[in-house]
Amino acid sequence: MSSWTRKSSSSSSRIYKGRRRFEHWYRDNQVYFITARCRDRFPAFASERAKGVFWERFEYYTREHLFTPWVTSLLNNHYHVLGYCKSGELLGPMMRKIHGSVAKLTNDLLTERRMPFWREAGHQDYFDGCIRDEKQCRLAYRYVLTQGVRHSLCPDWR
Repeated sequence: MSSWTRKSSSSSSRIYKGRRRFEHWYRDNQVYFITARCRDRFPAFASERAKGVFWERFEYYTREHLFTPWVTSLLNNHYHVLGYCKSGELLGPMMRKIHGSVAKLTNDLLTERRMPFWREAGHQDYFDGCIRDEKQCRLAYRYVLTQGVRHSLCPDWR
C-alpha cells in the first residue's frame, strides 16, 4: 500500500455556512485518536449486553480493516480509541460499519429506537485526529486509559 493523504470532502473551501468545514483526513500508517458519543448523550451502553455488542462489532471491524487499537475505553454513552491505522482508505468504511452495526444491534436491545444513534450537530458521527508527535500520543493514551477513573466507574484504571 502506498502512502497517501485524502480528506472526506472534495471541496477546496475551508468554510461552509460561515463555519469551518468538518472533515476527516485519511492517511496510511498513522496513529489516530477516535471518539464518538451517542446522540443527546443517551446512555445506550448502560447494559452489559449493549457493551458486549459494541466490543464484538468493534473487534471484528478493526481487525477486518487493518486498524490496531492500542487502548480503548467505552462508557455508557461514548467511547475513545487510540490506535494504528495501516491503510487510511479503510478508516472511513471501518467507522461506517462499526457505527451502523452497533447502532442497529444496540437499538434492538432498547425499549425505544434511537435514530439517529450517533449523529450530533453538523452531521458529525465521530471525531478522528491524526496524532502529531510522541508527546501528543502519550497524552492521548493516558486520557483514554484513565476514562473510567475520571467518570468514577472505578478507583484505578487497572
